[in-house]
Amino acid sequence: MKTHKVEQLIIATVGFFWCFLMWFSTAAFSPSIAAHYHLSIKALGLLASSAIWMAPIGRILAGWASDRFGAPKTFAFILAGCGLVSIASAYTTNYDLLFAERVIVAIAGVSFVVGIQHVAQWFDEHEIGTAEGLYAGTGNVGAGAGALILPRIFATDYHSAFLWLGAIALIIAGWYLVRGRAAKTVEKRVLAKSRSDLRSTVFVWSRYIAIALMFAYAMSFGLEIAMNAWLPGYFTHGFHAAILALGFTGVAGLQIAAGTFAAVQSFTASLFRPFAGFMSDLFQRKGWTPLPFIAKTLPYAPRLHWLGIALILITLAMAGLTAAGLSGSLHLSVCVLVLLGVAISFGTGGTFALVPLLFPDRPGAAAGFIGGVSTAAGIVYPLIYASGANIHMGYLTVALTMFLPFVLFYFWAARYERHPEEHGFISGALSTENA
Repeated sequence: MKTHKVEQLIIATVGFFWCFLMWFSTAAFSPSIAAHYHLSIKALGLLASSAIWMAPIGRILAGWASDRFGAPKTFAFILAGCGLVSIASAYTTNYDLLFAERVIVAIAGVSFVVGIQHVAQWFDEHEIGTAEGLYAGTGNVGAGAGALILPRIFATDYHSAFLWLGAIALIIAGWYLVRGRAAKTVEKRVLAKSRSDLRSTVFVWSRYIAIALMFAYAMSFGLEIAMNAWLPGYFTHGFHAAILALGFTGVAGLQIAAGTFAAVQSFTASLFRPFAGFMSDLFQRKGWTPLPFIAKTLPYAPRLHWLGIALILITLAMAGLTAAGLSGSLHLSVCVLVLLGVAISFGTGGTFALVPLLFPDRPGAAAGFIGGVSTAAGIVYPLIYASGANIHMGYLTVALTMFLPFVLFYFWAARYERHPEEHGFISGALSTENA
């Protein structure tokens, strides 16, 4: 059956979009769930954090499975499994069981690394940044679409929303299984499968540059998913009076307003991600290397510099979000949230414009580690946000205590002028033993 790389990109993107929609559908209805079950702000923070619990280990396993069994089978399995549990959660009335089921549905988020591996198997080096950006950026819109659209369609009836999301996931799973193809050539598929062993995984995990990229993705995508889960509750509690002044009343009204403001971050982080991938490609074509300390002679050095710029912008935007919150201005907070979303997109797009180039023979293992372990930060961030005496201070706390060390480590790891992927905690000889 004839196939083409564009078709594979479309299949992966649609699958990821729906997985992302399911992943954060709980957050879209968090005001309704909180009101129905009388949840405290601490419990709301725990609910927001729980969406990411399965992502770290799940993405690692999904990356390995995509190398081993191929992306179509792995992606279809994730869609079908999460879809069935989403349907089951639609009929649940006990909060503890609902909480557990929604944690399982959140496994849909591990699909990201499967699609990354799939797209990397079909697109060439000169277009990889844009292709991965289109895949991830369009797919990520699912979170913003959920926050913006789901409350308007279903109001406070989250049971019906969970039912429909699960049913459509089953349809997409069947499409992915029928039309998806694992790789552009048999040789690429065989190579990826041959490198899906424990030795290759350990090699990736022990590279300084892989750890640095994992931190970079924790600062960007880890932050993005944390904000997707946290922001509806943040706006509901942090700007309650301002939202009421706009004319939104009752749980349904607050949910719509908070979801709309929360969607700003997700939409900008998603919509600008293809541009971020394009900018990585542009930096590469132009040979731009403006930052000190980072390598300048590597074949992909300009991409390293673009990512470094993105990490600096994210840190500054987080400090700005705290300043806007402390000012009490809802409008200013939303404006800064737009800037944060754009900076996040630069980080996410910049990271995965590099991963396939640094680890071309281990795309699934690398994507699983970098895209998986980094999501653990998304568990931590909402807990920090909810633990402070002032709900606005958490952003600055994260920027100073976590992001600054991450940026410094990235600069240190990206300084090597020759094969940074060979430097790590274990001998680089592991890189060639399976060749």
